[in-house]
Amino acid sequence: MAECDGVETGFDTFVSRHKRRLSFQMLPMLPVDTDHQAFRQELERLLASPGFARNVRMSQFLRVLVERHLEGRDDELKESLLGVEVFGRRPDYDPKQDSIVRTEAGRLRSRLAEYYGGEGRSNPLAIAVPKGGYIPVFQQRETARVDAGKPRVAPRSLAAAVLCVSAALVVTSWWVLQSSKRPIAIAVLPLANLNPDSSGEYFVDGLTDQIIHDLSLIDGLAVRSLTSSLVFKGQPRNVREAGRELQVDYLVEGSVFRADERLRIDVRVVRVRDDFPVWSGRFDRKLADVFAIQDEIALGIVNNLRLKLGRGRRRYETSLEAYDLYLSGLSAVSARDGLPSSGVAWFEQAIAKDPSFAPAYAALGSEYARESAQFPVNHPVDELVKMKAAAEKAIALDPMLAEAHAALGLVEAREAHWGDAERSFHRAIELDRNRSQTYSDFAMWVLAVVGRTSEAVDNLRIAEANDPLSSEVQLNTAWMLMSLERYDDAGRHCDKMSPEDSLRPQCLARVRLGQGKIAEAVTIMENDPHTADNPQGRGFLGYLYARAGQREQAERMAHDAKFANEQALIYAGLGDNDKTFDALGRHGRGGPPTDRTLHHVAGDGTPPRRSAIEQAAKDRRLALKADRTVGPILMATLL
Repeated sequence: MAECDGVETGFDTFVSRHKRRLSFQMLPMLPVDTDHQAFRQELERLLASPGFARNVRMSQFLRVLVERHLEGRDDELKESLLGVEVFGRRPDYDPKQDSIVRTEAGRLRSRLAEYYGGEGRSNPLAIAVPKGGYIPVFQQRETARVDAGKPRVAPRSLAAAVLCVSAALVVTSWWVLQSSKRPIAIAVLPLANLNPDSSGEYFVDGLTDQIIHDLSLIDGLAVRSLTSSLVFKGQPRNVREAGRELQVDYLVEGSVFRADERLRIDVRVVRVRDDFPVWSGRFDRKLADVFAIQDEIALGIVNNLRLKLGRGRRRYETSLEAYDLYLSGLSAVSARDGLPSSGVAWFEQAIAKDPSFAPAYAALGSEYARESAQFPVNHPVDELVKMKAAAEKAIALDPMLAEAHAALGLVEAREAHWGDAERSFHRAIELDRNRSQTYSDFAMWVLAVVGRTSEAVDNLRIAEANDPLSSEVQLNTAWMLMSLERYDDAGRHCDKMSPEDSLRPQCLARVRLGQGKIAEAVTIMENDPHTADNPQGRGFLGYLYARAGQREQAERMAHDAKFANEQALIYAGLGDNDKTFDALGRHGRGGPPTDRTLHHVAGDGTPPRRSAIEQAAKDRRLALKADRTVGPILMATLL
């Protein structure tokens, strides 16, 4: 019988025709001593590629990993040592407080995957850095082939035929996927100068060059050089012929006209195969700063093209100084650990060094949003204005930067625009499905606040899968599970937090409270050295004193408290609903913070306390719903 002969023959034909494309099959790990020279040649080939050549820090990181591995020094490839030697951290660098090495390793893995899926797909060797460590591995990229020397055995059952078809479908699916990921080839034809004289020729050529440069920074695009494009300068245009000669999928063409002190630039992007205009735009500008206009128009063209084509992430050529300031800001945020610490100054300095660096604007907007909901912080009067401006500037500079849309989500949540915030977070997730922070922020700043707790937990599960070592993710998951009265599960997430995290004791204490072990909760908070530094921690301890029957101690703490959230927690424990809501009102005057101040009060599993607060809310809910600044925080704490 030969039920599968046709399928098998077709499969063989497919493999033989596309055998160079099938190098993904069974990549064996090679021992380090196989061929050091070949490995080093692959490293140099990799570092010379555009994606690495423009990123000195990432190149240095990869070189250290590979060289030390080849020298048999794997014991030095530890996070604590790499932070000091590669990223310039101090000798007492603590990876639990500063995630710079993990963050950069994630970016390195993404860049390696992009390289070997595109420009390096035909390389005989591949370098990879598996998750969970920093020791690189080398893979032999062997061509898949069918051994024609062995006799073919005909399948004898329908099951065998299904297996043949399945194998062909798997390979075909992979081929379609890889084809969809191949770089899009594009060229920029010299812009036409519509002025009768040649005085503006320098601007036209400069704008053409700037567009080519900006396009070359986009992952997923293969851009032809200016030299190739200039061959067509001054010649009649035939899109298909030019596209065939340049071997591209798309062409950018346009014209520039100068009248007095005004410039008009018309640009369009054309698909070569059918001369279809994918996008067109017109830019009218006052001629003030020629070079600034070049940058602005080139960025506008490139960003519109990226949105139309649906790809790709931009690579930044920012200065080392600006990038280091940006990383220092991220480090400050990571090390905050529940205590006052700001990355704002770092991000503002990075922007001063490079005003076009979109990630710094996104980080600044996010940091302003987080700080605006923190206590105690001396809030600048223009904090909320700066917060929104930074997020919007990030998107204007890079509309496909996931961090920018996530920052706008935080801003919109801070302003209680829940629908807009959710759309921004969804867009951020579409752009980068592996960014843990986006899922965590979406869960805590939107879903938890509007009462969609189960959805919040689902998003936090994804965040945990992407970043299992994040104490923030573990803490947020514990909060949500406590609100669902799943205290044992919540406790396991508290246990996963770093022992150095200042909020770990409070997390465990809240679990003990939910389990009815108030005395244990009091002991944990009394022994926590961070309680005295944190208003929320002091408020929670006062709340526990009240619940444990130590009312005088709780009342004394409420009298001495300087912060509204601290007082709200203590008065809730004392059962004084009027003073609780008065404190909540003062807490929410700056806008709808999302730290769910009374989350553990409303959801600690003690029916009398919960029902008393909810009843008080019902009595005042109509008035509060009309007040955007107070309503959301109450809804956040009571739902």
